[in-house]
Amino acid sequence: MSNEKTLKEEFTTTSIETMESISSNTTDQSKHKAHLTRGLKARHIQMIALGGTIGTGLFMASGKAIAAGGPGGALVGYAIVGVLVFCVMMSLGEMAAYIPVSGSFGHFANRFVDPSLGFCVSVIYWLNWSVGVAVELTGVALIMEFWVQSVNSVIWSVICLVILVAINVFAVKGYGEVEYWISFIKILTILVFIIIGLCVDTGALGGDNIGVRNFHLEGGAFPKGFLGVFNVFITAAFSFNGVEIVGITAGESENPHKTVPSAVKQVFWRIVLFYVFSMLIIGLIIPYTDPNLLDGASNVSVSPFTLVFQKAGAQYAADIMNAIILITMISAGNSGVYSSSRTLMGLAEDGYAPKFFTRVNRWGVPIYAVLTSCLIGCLAFLTSLFGSGVVFNWLTRLTSLAGLITWVIISITHIRFRMGYIAQGRSLASLPYVAPLFPLCDIFVIVIGLIVIFGQGYSSFYAPISAGDVIGSYIGLILAIILYVGHKIFVRKPFVKVDEMDFETGTLKIEQVFDVNGDGELIDDEKDLPLWKRVGNKVLSIIA
Repeated sequence: MSNEKTLKEEFTTTSIETMESISSNTTDQSKHKAHLTRGLKARHIQMIALGGTIGTGLFMASGKAIAAGGPGGALVGYAIVGVLVFCVMMSLGEMAAYIPVSGSFGHFANRFVDPSLGFCVSVIYWLNWSVGVAVELTGVALIMEFWVQSVNSVIWSVICLVILVAINVFAVKGYGEVEYWISFIKILTILVFIIIGLCVDTGALGGDNIGVRNFHLEGGAFPKGFLGVFNVFITAAFSFNGVEIVGITAGESENPHKTVPSAVKQVFWRIVLFYVFSMLIIGLIIPYTDPNLLDGASNVSVSPFTLVFQKAGAQYAADIMNAIILITMISAGNSGVYSSSRTLMGLAEDGYAPKFFTRVNRWGVPIYAVLTSCLIGCLAFLTSLFGSGVVFNWLTRLTSLAGLITWVIISITHIRFRMGYIAQGRSLASLPYVAPLFPLCDIFVIVIGLIVIFGQGYSSFYAPISAGDVIGSYIGLILAIILYVGHKIFVRKPFVKVDEMDFETGTLKIEQVFDVNGDGELIDDEKDLPLWKRVGNKVLSIIA
């Protein structure tokens, strides 16, 4: 009891909410220090880890993967990218649990590899999510037209934007609660889909015992060979984009020592259950030759999930999936505002953006970073309303590789992090979470990631070759190179040496972090919840 009291007093005195972020000039920046509120609970972090991956990429674009690689190719492609994502999460989890700060992987790259690399990945990631907000605003307008054609589509986008701003300008707990319940809906949808899909495949629903018939069509399970599997890599990478949000949320987690490792460890089983099983069900029920699989990426009425529900006899399958996809887009926009604002805040703390972006409101939210990220999203959205939408298309293609580039840089950073940590004589036992199989997992991510990044635009080299198509396919990579080289030329900061790496600033000095209320007393994360919600959380933790 005395030890607990001592630990509580130490925690109350040193308050993890006042952790400093590293910067190039600590003295000059001290007056600008921002204090994010650690309002995200364990259940928030765990569900955000899942909610950041499940979206339109799975609900609509999954059919494109089946058509591109066949049922077997889609399974193998999603499985390989799933392993890649799990490796990324383990590497990021090790760093984020030990140093839970805003800016996350951009900050880590700046701190353990090269300031230019940190600047590059932060700007790329910020643009990715800022433009992503515009994409979701456009998507919401299109989804609403499914039901209502008499209202100008811009109105729906504006309403959605107001909702996103309202969620993100108040306490971060609001963001966490929204993502928690939306993720719950996604999980429930996929579980129902898998159960109904198995019933359809065995003939219990729909009256047709399909079995593995579609795996034995002309060409077999891999009708397009290795090239088909490679094409699935690109679609799968898009579907998994966003899982790295957990690293950003660590800066606002009540107990990052516990919640980040817990979220990372559950990612693998979620990948198997939600992604691989979903692809298996679609591949079993819908022939890869069905043209609807390609159309489903843009038409919810023929998305793979809708088609399976229709085969089961669901009369309103399109309306149900439309509503779920609408919720998913709002969730994606919500994550976009959150991620882009925290990344912009991290850029400001590292000295690469104006200092006022580090300022927070009374709820502990970086208000100027939130509003600026929303403004960029609005400008990108407006470009889709004028002319032929060329500018908007270029913006979306500009950041199409952002996820893969980010994953590769996270793995490079983790290798440097571990090298510096060991070189300074530190023990791995002191880390809250240790990524296994180092450095094999990081090498796997770097190799596969680079292959996909450089190879994803191969079709643009088919005759007749168009310079515009080639540049458009690789414009995200071109932007990353320009940002890195430009920053290196103008700033001229050297690579960080292993013996100069800072492993102290921003770390939590206690092995166990307690939740503390306003009186400095220990509180249980879940004790104030009603019984039905505690039971629901327990069930959810088991299935998710």
